Amino acid sequence: MMPTKIQVTGMSCMHCVGAVTKALQQVPGVEQAEVSLEEKQAVVTGIADPEALLAAIKEEGYAAELI
Repeated sequence: MMPTKIQVTGMSCMHCVGAVTKALQQVPGVEQAEVSLEEKQAVVTGIADPEALLAAIKEEGYAAELI
């Protein structure tokens, strides 16, 4: 299964990374979520619905789009 890559805009610190990571990990079907502040992206493995992943990030106050 290919990982889902998401561009995340608005993260500025490690607290932001933690908030996005936690939000993604709570989406059903997520096996692993890795969020990079430097690359401003998240890589998610699992069978989660991509739209649910985007919604979880946006709910935390960040902009997100699939890469």
